Amino acid sequence: MTPVELSRTVLHSVRAAVEGGELGVDVLPERVVVTEPGPGGCGDYATNVALQLARAAGRRPADLAEVLRKRLLEADGIDDVVVTGPGFLNITLADSGGTAAGLVAEVLRLGPAYGHGDALAGQVVLLRVPYEVRAEVVADAVVRIVATQGGRAEVRHGEPVNLRPVPAPEDPAPLGADAAQWALLHPAPHDRPRITADHLVQREGNPLFRVRYAHARTRALTRNAARLGFGAEPGPVDAREVVAALADHPRILTAAATHRAPDRLARHLVTVADAVLPHLPTVLPRGEEKPSAAHRARLALAEAAGTVLAGGLSLLGIDAPEHL
Repeated sequence: MTPVELSRTVLHSVRAAVEGGELGVDVLPERVVVTEPGPGGCGDYATNVALQLARAAGRRPADLAEVLRKRLLEADGIDDVVVTGPGFLNITLADSGGTAAGLVAEVLRLGPAYGHGDALAGQVVLLRVPYEVRAEVVADAVVRIVATQGGRAEVRHGEPVNLRPVPAPEDPAPLGADAAQWALLHPAPHDRPRITADHLVQREGNPLFRVRYAHARTRALTRNAARLGFGAEPGPVDAREVVAALADHPRILTAAATHRAPDRLARHLVTVADAVLPHLPTVLPRGEEKPSAAHRARLALAEAAGTVLAGGLSLLGIDAPEHL
């Protein structure tokens, strides 16, 4: 079961509870967000849908979560559901390895469109920005990100301004196009961007380098695997951090579009890169070792991570090099 399928399953359980008279709400959510469990959580995924519906239902979140827990336990593909905190549903899937394989297959099937949705379908987002370089760059990225969620953003100038990130302290152009984009987009809007040569240094301390390096490594692995006579094939993998980061990508895109915050996407790409880099040395066979199903599954995971990194960089207006 992929995160998208799990989201649909949770939503189906909510609707079943309404139809069964266990939950009384007039308006149901169009989608349910599932994420990696937070502190104090457990299982494969968690959702706060009970907390979201509690007020409208006139119920305590924990009581509502218990109703949904019983419904979810009846669903195929779910092994256990635990309620934690004020009403979080923590879900353990019946086959975690299969879940990873399904997620990777979904990413590879959709390619750069993975994570695109309809959260803003039919909406026109008006961005009023000042005549300032960072505001222009942020607005340009927001236009692309909003489009991934089915919306359309229009950029205009003049008051009243509704998108005013802290201006760059100096002209970022000397950094070059890619580093300048990153320097302006990676910090939160209320943080002053650093226009320094650190963004150009090819070392681990540079987040932009880690993101682009991770992507280039995934592409190199695909080329080298082809020379060894094997290709990617989704399967069980022991890489929980990577799987969780990939599964969270749709939520991040939706949040970045809704809150006009490309910095959320930029930081998420760093999370994906940092998660996948330690796993890349295990992808190719070593010595006399023959390519196995495990190698093909690891390659598929690497390619999925590379797909997310390339797609995210593109939305930020940054090149994702094949060689670095």
